Formats: sequence, C-alpha cells, structure tokens
Amino acid sequence: MPNIKSSKKDVLRIKVAYEKNKADKSELKTTVKKFDAAVEGGDRTVAEAAYKLAVKAVDQAVSKGILHKNTAARKKSSMTLQLNKLA
Repeated sequence: MPNIKSSKKDVLRIKVAYEKNKADKSELKTTVKKFDAAVEGGDRTVAEAAYKLAVKAVDQAVSKGILHKNTAARKKSSMTLQLNKLA
C-alpha cells in the first residue's frame, strides 16, 4: 500500500476502473453469446435482433477503450457472416 496521498487515490481510482471495465467486458461477452445462441436456434428474425444489439455493444466497447478497433471489426465481420449463412 502506498504512503503518498495521491498514490492512495490512484489505487482507489484504478480499482474502480478495473471493476467497471470487468463489468463492461462481461456484458459484451453476454451479448455476443446471446447472438451465437440465436444463430444456433436458426430463427432469422431473432438472430437479426440479437445481431443489432451485439454490433452496438461491440461499437460501444471500442468507444470505451475495451476493445481495439480491429478486433471489433473482426468480431462484427464474423457475426455478419454467421447471420448471412442463415438465409
């Protein structure tokens, strides 16, 4: 544990950011898993609705700095291909 007051504050600030990022990552993974489950179900309309939510979640993760933009592009491309195969 640090002795300097500003360092103590930094530790608390980092802890809060860590918990927030952890929750955001978990929410992102859940959204993507819901899309995968919808694709496995084979219902196009449900999959499209889940796709929109998943893409939005991926874009928000990029804006929050949780995902790199190229990683997000790869995930969205993969989801789009999965959705198009349902036709």
